[in-house]
Amino acid sequence: MNYLHRTRRASLRPTTLAVALAVVLGTSMSVHAQSTTGDIAGQVDTAAGKTVSVVGSTGVTREVAVDAQGRYRIGNLPLGAYTVNVLQDGHVVDSRANVQIKVGGSTDVSFNQPASAANAQALDSVTVVANSLPPIDATAVDSRTVVTAATLARLPLGRNAEAIALLAPGAVAGSGNLGNGRYRTVSFGGSGASENAYYINGYSTSDPYRNLGGVGLPYGAIDQQEVYTGGYSSKYGRSDGGVISQVGKRGTNEWHFGAQVLWEPKFAAASPGNIYYKNRSLPEGYGFEDPNAPGTLYRNREDNKKWTTTYSAYVGGPLIKDKLFFFVAAEAEKSEGASTNSVEANPVATNHYTYNLPKYYAKLDWNINDSNILELTGIHSTDEQRGTYVGYDYDTRSSTGPTGANADTSKLDSKYAIAKYTSYITEDLTLSATYGKSWTDDYLHNPTPGLGEQPYIDRPYNQDPALAGGNQLTNLNSSATSQDPGANSKTRGLRVDLDWHIGDHQIAGGIDNMHYQGHNVGTSTSGPGYYWRYGVAADPTLPISPSGGVGAPGGDGYYVSRRIFSSVTSMSLDQRAQYLEDRWQVSDKVLLSIGVRNDRFKNFNDQGRSYVNNAAQWAPRLGAAWDVFGDSSLKIYGNFGRYFLALPNNVAVRGASPSTLTYEYFDYTGIDNLGRPTGLTPIGKGPISPDGEYGQPIDPVSVSARDLRSQYQDEGIIGFDKTLGANWVTGAKITVRKLRTAIDDVCDTGRIGDKLASEGIDPDSVSIPGCVIFNPGFTNTFSLANANGIGRTDVQMSAADWGFDEKAKRRYYALDLYLDHPFDGKWQGRIDYTFSRSYGNTEGQTKSDIGQTDISKTQDWDSALLMDNANGLLANDRTHQFKAYGAYQIAPEWMVSGNLRLASGSPKSCLGYLDGAEDPDPIGYMSSYHNCNGVPSHPGDTRNPWIKQLDLALTYRPAAFDGKLAFGLSVFNVTNELKPLNSFSTYEASPQTVFNNYDLGQYYQTPRYARLTATYDF
Repeated sequence: MNYLHRTRRASLRPTTLAVALAVVLGTSMSVHAQSTTGDIAGQVDTAAGKTVSVVGSTGVTREVAVDAQGRYRIGNLPLGAYTVNVLQDGHVVDSRANVQIKVGGSTDVSFNQPASAANAQALDSVTVVANSLPPIDATAVDSRTVVTAATLARLPLGRNAEAIALLAPGAVAGSGNLGNGRYRTVSFGGSGASENAYYINGYSTSDPYRNLGGVGLPYGAIDQQEVYTGGYSSKYGRSDGGVISQVGKRGTNEWHFGAQVLWEPKFAAASPGNIYYKNRSLPEGYGFEDPNAPGTLYRNREDNKKWTTTYSAYVGGPLIKDKLFFFVAAEAEKSEGASTNSVEANPVATNHYTYNLPKYYAKLDWNINDSNILELTGIHSTDEQRGTYVGYDYDTRSSTGPTGANADTSKLDSKYAIAKYTSYITEDLTLSATYGKSWTDDYLHNPTPGLGEQPYIDRPYNQDPALAGGNQLTNLNSSATSQDPGANSKTRGLRVDLDWHIGDHQIAGGIDNMHYQGHNVGTSTSGPGYYWRYGVAADPTLPISPSGGVGAPGGDGYYVSRRIFSSVTSMSLDQRAQYLEDRWQVSDKVLLSIGVRNDRFKNFNDQGRSYVNNAAQWAPRLGAAWDVFGDSSLKIYGNFGRYFLALPNNVAVRGASPSTLTYEYFDYTGIDNLGRPTGLTPIGKGPISPDGEYGQPIDPVSVSARDLRSQYQDEGIIGFDKTLGANWVTGAKITVRKLRTAIDDVCDTGRIGDKLASEGIDPDSVSIPGCVIFNPGFTNTFSLANANGIGRTDVQMSAADWGFDEKAKRRYYALDLYLDHPFDGKWQGRIDYTFSRSYGNTEGQTKSDIGQTDISKTQDWDSALLMDNANGLLANDRTHQFKAYGAYQIAPEWMVSGNLRLASGSPKSCLGYLDGAEDPDPIGYMSSYHNCNGVPSHPGDTRNPWIKQLDLALTYRPAAFDGKLAFGLSVFNVTNELKPLNSFSTYEASPQTVFNNYDLGQYYQTPRYARLTATYDF
């Protein structure tokens, strides 16, 4: 899909699985429903009549028998602290207290000495801390990182799920230009930023519209965050990137409350620094948009600082001891600051902005009895941004006063209601069911009064100075697009899991269903329904777009285009899945995890008609773990899995629903006081649309291939974990990922007519869409409505028919090495190194180099010409990554901590016109070809510089307050690194007219700033 907002810059049948599930669900099974629970297991000296019981801080009590080999397992336990007791003839003969369990894993609590009344211990006589437990989970076959609340309290981190996720090996921050910085995203294993899954307390909190990011908990309400980076079981799906799963805190039998104040003062923040146009030579025949700009100031950022305050509080405890508990947390974050636009922007002004990010979390836990638990969760998260503009004069480098214009006001308001029921039917059989709903309002609008007659003026710096009087003539409209004020999304989901422990097998199975609905989402042109874009050609004799019938501007090369865009629509999506898994303890040392998942995805357009229906998508998952010495000191593991990815609701926008995108070019003889051109003379035949988007109805049957396959990826991992003495763990793993099938759209649909003509069918006898959704590189069948309204005609299109010489390709391989020292009461530390490569011709569902968020409808694959020379390093590639974090108790009251990240810079792209060709823009996509300065340009031929980030913190806990009161100072980006995180990729404004800001940094590292904290926990 052509990018509008380019700125300068052999298998079982489904019924077989259903029957199998029905049989199992009717008898027995188990699972950690989206990993909100953990296990306690271990070895006990065998003796007749011996059992093991656990008593939790939330009143949960479970008791199981020890098997003939002395093994026991108590699964699906809510997170918290537990006392583990060995009982014989009803009497406690041994115990461990304060056992903290980790989400999704198994905590080994073994009693290796024979137990008897003689060596029985009081329940509070032994405190088991983290480092006294085996640090390797010998039952895990996946790749994941679990970060606990205790670790979060020690480390200097950003207060969001993505910042925590970046602690995981190989995780990369998503490109800032996705949605012009509106989204906070992460890339795992080279996958696109929209290819992840988010969960809170077992329910999906992924962005319901684009799947870019998701909702997280208030920072202080996070009990544990689990980050899967690969190898996850058949319980998880709808992701081929990673999984971010948060579990919130809950009330216990003890009352706890606390509050925290955080202040990031403006005076302690460094200035971002100014950005200047680069001085560089151009090939003969090329010229800059502004030949006087090289070496001059592009963007002033000297005083672009902000301050932030965050207030948070929580309270939790028993409403009825051992029965009913509650936990409530609230967080209010507010930032105010200033950001000066570039000299090219409209308006040329400083945005004095305010960000408000309040979050609320409430949890109610009811132990109905020893066998049944009910959990209720409520979440409310808001991300609101607004601002006002004060003019800025780049000649005098001074403020010119209020402009009367506002910046866009955006507000993303999300509410979630989640219920989970757990029933311990027997000591070996557990049933859990999770049901949730969400409501999200997505508001984006400019509140400046009177914009109905004021079209947005794009690139006013290109206005003919002879007509503009040496000024840039604009108006109060500072936004090209807006959203429908009623835009909203809803979700509902049901997950049912059954876990059955039988002998050496732990069998799990269940269903995982989600429904997404979007209403009036998308964007449209602001003001009167169109905006003006001014342009200038370095060579006025060159046609602007020969393929579109747009000739040369002539004269001094100045011209203007009127642009109209609208994509507002409604849609829905059903996702259904069933899974089976057997974790088989083959021997005391070897565990096999064998699973299969069946996903079905069904997308509906604005008329409720299905345009994608992918069923019977079987994803095998196979993992193995070998506890080499049987003591959790060396584990060798591996796994293989297939992961299917659904199309989010956004695909219906500009795909399966009507949309409009037109350009119309003119010469002009004047400019009025609102920046509108006057004296217009058309250059060309009228409005043109690269993708044929004229607002016409869309036939959902013809818009996507009838045999369309979902995007899916295969992954293989092999690795080991090894203890080094009592306090250290090291390990390594190799990961290989291969994208097997991708989904995108192709808009060169005239080739469908060519194929029909070659088969003796008149192309005019059918209705051919402007763009169709397909699998790049595969043969797809399309069903086209006959022009006479009777029947349909099928046409098969191969890759060669489209002109492609290869299919979608994304390859990722990585070597991860780590050394870890868990916290022992004195210090902790971890070092990770990742060597990786992510290469191919498609990033996935997004296109980060130009910030395109039309999910699975990127401009890639729209035409074969756009994919020439597309092979290279992909946007999320980082060849080298070093990560280190740790904390050290330097004195009883003082702790220091730090977090370090070093990484190769992101790959660069150069997208230009087809220079040297008779028609430099044969498909009307302007500067979008992998061609730069007249020669092929591959992604990643050059890179942005290395990124270095060092964050340090100091915490003081005065002894007089028994550790309940804490004061902290954190300094982020201590060395004040200001490297670009990505750069502008679009080369030319028109053929051989080069953008002055090409290759400039677009988003940069946040300058050094400090955070002061005061915390009280009781």
